[in-house]
Amino acid sequence: MSGMKNRPHKRRNIILLVLLALLCIGGVELLVCRFAAPELFQRLTAPVAGLMQRVSDFGEALHSNLQELLSRPGEDEMVNQLAGPPAIEEVPPAEESKVTEFVTRDGREYLTGGVVDLVYYNQGEEPWASQTFGNDPIRGYGCGPTAMAMLASSLTGEETDPGAMADWAYQQGYCAPGSGSYLSIVEGTASAIGLEAEAYEAASADALVQQLASGHLFVALMTRGHFTERGHFIILRGVTLEGRVLVADPNSRERSLAAWEPQLILDELSSSRSSGAPLWRISMHQ
Repeated sequence: MSGMKNRPHKRRNIILLVLLALLCIGGVELLVCRFAAPELFQRLTAPVAGLMQRVSDFGEALHSNLQELLSRPGEDEMVNQLAGPPAIEEVPPAEESKVTEFVTRDGREYLTGGVVDLVYYNQGEEPWASQTFGNDPIRGYGCGPTAMAMLASSLTGEETDPGAMADWAYQQGYCAPGSGSYLSIVEGTASAIGLEAEAYEAASADALVQQLASGHLFVALMTRGHFTERGHFIILRGVTLEGRVLVADPNSRERSLAAWEPQLILDELSSSRSSGAPLWRISMHQ
């Protein structure tokens, strides 16, 4: 029985030796052919070269996709932020100019009357509306970078705008393709520009008003209601003497000039609790 077992091994070894010899002979012939008959060498090796190029391209694409996945913030939840008309289109009347208005200074537009005069950007306005956040237009999916650009420009003196912020946020992995921003864009961007974004749970409308009155700004992730049909980042920027909330809405000048009941704001906050959502209190690093 041992002889029966050894014969296949011997045959296999002989076959391997023959194949190795053929490969060596073929390799030598190809080497000679390369110099003696370049055109023939090109015809013989072109299919293999094409295959190797396709394999190389596939490897590069796979590496790029893996790098994107590895750099992407870990998120439990996707919140679609496609801009459009809100589910409820009723807007309170615009406040008088002595309460809040748009003003232009040194080439920048500000919203007055809040904790600070806030640099205002609108995601639907050029020159950045048609620019992209990843592969998606800022007009449709850029409320996150636009809101963070407002904070950066207003609180840090950072020379930025929605287009520049969208480019940076994409490079950092905060773009959720076809959805908008990963919610970690708030804490991550705040930290990068010298701010602190702290998850805040308002116990009541009065508590929120008190926080705003004491000088805090907030980023709020809203859900279906007066600000959005799906999901949307806005900034809570102050309160009126009557205790209503002033906002900066990256998708609406009209809503940015209105004052809102604090309970409505709380009622329409997103139910997400990922990455500090739905309400972040903004402050300078201590």
